[in-house]
Amino acid sequence: MCGILAIIGKGKDEALVKQLSKRMSHRGPDESDLHVTEKGHILSHERLSIIDLHTGKQPIQGTTDAWMVHNGEIYNHQQLRDTVLKGHTFRTTSDSEVIVHLYEEFGYDFCHMLDGMFTFVVIDGDDYIAGRDPLGVKPLYYGVDDRGRMYFSSEMKSIADQCKTFSTFPPGHYYTAKTGFVKYYKPEWEDAAKGVEEVDYEAIRTTLTQAVEKRLMSDVPIGVLLSGGLDSSLTSSIAARLLKDTGKPLHSFSIGLDAMAPDAVAARSVAEFLGTQHHEVHFTIEQGIEILDKLIWHLETYDVTSIRASTPMYFLSKAITEKGIKVVLSGEGADEIFGGYLYFRNAPSAAEFHQETIDRVQKLFTADLLRADKSTMAHGLEARVPFLDKKFLELAIKIKPEEKQPKTYDGVEKYILRKAFDTPEQPYLPDSVLWRQKEQFSDGVGYNWIDTLIEYCASQVTDEELEAAAQRFPYNTPATKEAYYYRSVFHKHFPQVSAAQTVRKWIPKWQANTDPSGRANAAHVQADTAIAQQKIVV
Repeated sequence: MCGILAIIGKGKDEALVKQLSKRMSHRGPDESDLHVTEKGHILSHERLSIIDLHTGKQPIQGTTDAWMVHNGEIYNHQQLRDTVLKGHTFRTTSDSEVIVHLYEEFGYDFCHMLDGMFTFVVIDGDDYIAGRDPLGVKPLYYGVDDRGRMYFSSEMKSIADQCKTFSTFPPGHYYTAKTGFVKYYKPEWEDAAKGVEEVDYEAIRTTLTQAVEKRLMSDVPIGVLLSGGLDSSLTSSIAARLLKDTGKPLHSFSIGLDAMAPDAVAARSVAEFLGTQHHEVHFTIEQGIEILDKLIWHLETYDVTSIRASTPMYFLSKAITEKGIKVVLSGEGADEIFGGYLYFRNAPSAAEFHQETIDRVQKLFTADLLRADKSTMAHGLEARVPFLDKKFLELAIKIKPEEKQPKTYDGVEKYILRKAFDTPEQPYLPDSVLWRQKEQFSDGVGYNWIDTLIEYCASQVTDEELEAAAQRFPYNTPATKEAYYYRSVFHKHFPQVSAAQTVRKWIPKWQANTDPSGRANAAHVQADTAIAQQKIVV
């Protein structure tokens, strides 16, 4: 939705702050504004108009002297207005404004009341609070400069050269000067020993449908990212059903190297089945390599998986915004919740499988969510993620791990999600898609993309440079030429040690080949035969 920047402390030059905020103007191309409080603190906002196009300008003042900036969407804002905030007078119809009123009503203790994706800062005199949504769907960084001023920003690039130290703001927390970081999101599912339950297929279907429905809230057109895989196809199907009676068109978007890329073929089939207005985007490997430098600047990471997958998503997002679409639904989270990645097949036990799903969900903000936000917001496009709805998470993660493990169903990953939407009388998807094996997004756009990318990076890094990698990059030392190349580009833009420390690398567990591509898993050799041709009934 936006880019926010807040500086707590006096004496910062207003013109400089505007320049710092403009470094992330891509996040909010519609409007920009800045407010200096009576105490000298500064709030800046780069706006992408989604809700309340006319009066929702930020920063927003509450009913007192409190001011706020917010990035994201609060899906239950109307409910909050009608209940706990019914005595408040609002200046706008924006979903964002409820945050400052909740602060005025409840002090620091209100983040758990918000249903949505968000980062925010509220300043009230010399008091302030900053917060981030439960899983970190929206990015936030914080730092301190050499004069003790506190910074909060949607992207690292706005504060990296201003702060002596900075870091990633932890999801599910709020921060105040009086309390430090406070964890407000404490779901039962975070404890692997608690609350495992039997699968309820109808509840899965109902709760995910509700999650999609609330994410259709918008005053602008909405689209869906449709890779042709299970997750994006399901969210697209649900959205199509919900919008069918409204008369509003649903635009779907897919990308591949060419028309025969695995994802493009599958997406075409789904779009025809659902009756969406489908748009297919192609990019060349040369174009992908050409934008790597700019992409890494946008992503603010050197993680191999994130960069591989973000390249096609970057091109796709550009094409979507050119069509006038500002909001899309995306399928992030399902693989982590249900153990959908192929390496999950190798889990030594149900308990370890379950713990890995929890760990992956908790760390999504370092990888897939970072990619989903920054590769879309690079073009002023907002991605919403129904699978990470709080209510759906509470239901789905607590399902007995034995019910999720692929070996329980002859190797079919995410079986219970597929089965929940296997309704032959009113099918959500064609069987060929509902039972299609997992393709990681970076693979599904066309297998030549990853292979050529690896070759290119190898041509840019010498054997001697890789051998001396630990001397140049002692923290998170890259182990391959591809990783070394990405790290070098990242270091050019963000040379600070604090910047390097914000990145978390991920490699799959329980398999000899540690390349993050899904094709590195032995199970992938059956991709075209094992699942798409069988439908298991238990």
